[in-house]
Amino acid sequence: MPDGVLRLLTCGSVDDGKSTLIGRLLYDSKLLLEDQLSALQEESGDGKDLDFSYLLDGLNAEREQGITIDVAYRFFATEKRHFIVADTPGHEQYTRNMATGASTSDVAILLVDARNGILTQTRRHSHIVSMFGIRHVVLAVNKMDLMDYSEDRFSEISEAFVTSARTLNFDTITCIPVSALKGDNLRKKSVEMAWYRGPTLLDVLESLDTLEPRTQQPFRLPIQWINRPDADFRGYSGTVASGQIHVQDEIVVVPSFRKTKVDRIVTMDADRVSAQAGDAITLTFTDEVDAQRGDVIAPSAEPPDSSDQFRVQLLWMDQEPMLPGRNYEIKIGTQTTRAVISDLRYTINVNTAEQVAARTMNANEIGVCNISLQRTIAFDPYKSNKQTGAFILIDRYTKQTVAAGRLEYGLRRATNITRQEFNVDKSARAQLKSQKPCVLWFTGLSGSGKSTIANRVESELHALGHHTYILDGDNVRHGLNKDLGFTDADRVENIRRISEVSRLFADAGLIVLVSFISPFRSEREMARNLLEAGEFVEIFIDTPLDICEQRDPKGLYVKARAGEIANFTGIDSNYEAPIDPELRLDTTKLSVDASKSEIIEYLRNKGIV
Repeated sequence: MPDGVLRLLTCGSVDDGKSTLIGRLLYDSKLLLEDQLSALQEESGDGKDLDFSYLLDGLNAEREQGITIDVAYRFFATEKRHFIVADTPGHEQYTRNMATGASTSDVAILLVDARNGILTQTRRHSHIVSMFGIRHVVLAVNKMDLMDYSEDRFSEISEAFVTSARTLNFDTITCIPVSALKGDNLRKKSVEMAWYRGPTLLDVLESLDTLEPRTQQPFRLPIQWINRPDADFRGYSGTVASGQIHVQDEIVVVPSFRKTKVDRIVTMDADRVSAQAGDAITLTFTDEVDAQRGDVIAPSAEPPDSSDQFRVQLLWMDQEPMLPGRNYEIKIGTQTTRAVISDLRYTINVNTAEQVAARTMNANEIGVCNISLQRTIAFDPYKSNKQTGAFILIDRYTKQTVAAGRLEYGLRRATNITRQEFNVDKSARAQLKSQKPCVLWFTGLSGSGKSTIANRVESELHALGHHTYILDGDNVRHGLNKDLGFTDADRVENIRRISEVSRLFADAGLIVLVSFISPFRSEREMARNLLEAGEFVEIFIDTPLDICEQRDPKGLYVKARAGEIANFTGIDSNYEAPIDPELRLDTTKLSVDASKSEIIEYLRNKGIV
C-alpha cells in the first residue's frame, strides 16, 4: 500500500460542495479537535445539519458569500497515508487561486453538483488540472441526496465527463457518487446507493500510486545565490529541485555547459556526502567554473536542455488581455528575464477542446503560444520535470502575475543563421556624420502636436548640418504597417516594428525622430531597451485631452465620440502617460518654437549635437 504524503486538490464550479466534502471527511475520520467540533456546532446552529464548509472557509468574505476565495490547506492522516488538501475556489474570478493549488498537487478531486451536471467551469478546471501535470482525477458527483440517489443521473454525468476528458490524457479517472453533506461514499459505503459497487473516496486516495518521487528524477539545482563570504570560499546555493547528488559526482552548469565535479556539499549544520530533492545546500566545485543565479547544476550525463525560444501552454490570469509582442517578465526557477509572446498559435475552447484561432487571450483562457526570452535558460519540458518546466509571467510595471504556464519544448533556431560582422560599425558611421546617433521618441495623444514639433526639430537639425529621419505614425501605416488595425494587439505590433526600424536607423548613425502615439508604457520601454544607454530620448508632448479635442485637426475625435472610430486613444482606448520621460513639454504653456528650442538645448547638453 502506498505511503508518504499525497497532495490533493479539490476543484469544480461554485457551490459544488468542495469545502463541505473535505470538512465531512475530516469529521468522519475523527480528526477534529474538541474546539474545532464545538465551533462547528456553534456556527451551524441548533437543529440544523452541521455545515462542514466552515472548517475550511476561513475568510470572513467567504462565510458571508458562501463561496471559497482563498486556497485553504489542511493536513490529515489515516493509518495508511498522510494527506495535504488544497481546497480551491470554484468562482471564475478566482481561477488563479485554483491554478496555484493545482501546481503542487498529485491528485484532483473534481466535484460536480448532480443537479447541474458538467458546467463550463468544470471543464475549465479539468483543462487546468491536466495542464499542471495532474495525472489522476476523481470525479465526485456530489449532492446525490438531492437527486434521490439516482443511478441514471450518476451514469449520465460520469459518461459525459469521461468523454470530454479523452483529450486531456489523464492516467486514471475514477467516478464516485457522493453526498458530502451526508457522508455517502466518502469513508463508508452508502446504504442509499447500494447500486454503486466501486471504492469509496478514501479507498481511492489511500491506494493510489502517484508519479515517481522527485528523488528518482535527474538531479537539478537551480542556483539561487552565489555564496562568497570571503576570498577562500565560493559556493553555489539553492534548494535541490529533483534527484540526488554526491561528492565527486561529475556535473555540468547549464546553459554554459561547463563541466566539473562536486568538491563539497555544505549545509547549515555540516558537510554531507549526498543530498536529495528538497534539501537546501551549497555546492563547491573542484574547478573554477563561472556560474550565476538562474543557472542549473545537473549531472553531466543527464543535463537539461537550453534555449531562448519555446512552445508553451499558458493560462492567462490577468483582466487585461494578453498581447503578442508585449514585453513581460518570465520567472522560471530562480531565473527572471524579459520575455515576449511572439506568436499565439491558438486558444482552447474548454467546452469542446477545439483549437480556436485568436489574436489575444482574455482572463482564464488557455492557449498555446511561442515565447522568446532575452537570454538562453536551462529547462526541462514540463512533462519531464515540473520544477524546471513551469513558469509565471509578470507585468513589468504592476509586478502582478498575469499568467502561469508550462514549457512544452524549445524552438530551435536555424543553424545557418548567424550574426554577420561588418568592418563599418555604428560609431564609424556616426563619426562620419559628426554626431551621436539617438532616437527622439515623441509620444502623446492624437492632436497633441507630436508631428508638428518633430517636423520643426528636424528642420532645425537639418539646418545645423545633422543627418536625420522622421518616422511618423501616419506615414508608416501607408507602407510598412498598412496591414495593422487599431486594436491593442495591433498597436503593440505597430510599435514593435517601428522600434526595430528605429534601432536600425540609429545603427546607421542617424538622429531618428519617431512620432507615434505609442499609448503603452511597456512598448515604449521595449523600444528603449533595444538601444544603448543614453540613445533613447522619450519626449512626452503633454497636451490635455480637451485641448486635443479642441484642435482635432483631422476630425478624428468627433468621429470617435460619435462611435464611427473604434479603439481611439483617449476615448475608448487607454493612453499610459510616461512616468519619468527625458523631456516633458506642456503645450498649454509652450509654443511649437519654444518646444523645439527645449529639445535642441537638451541634445546640446547631452553632447548629441
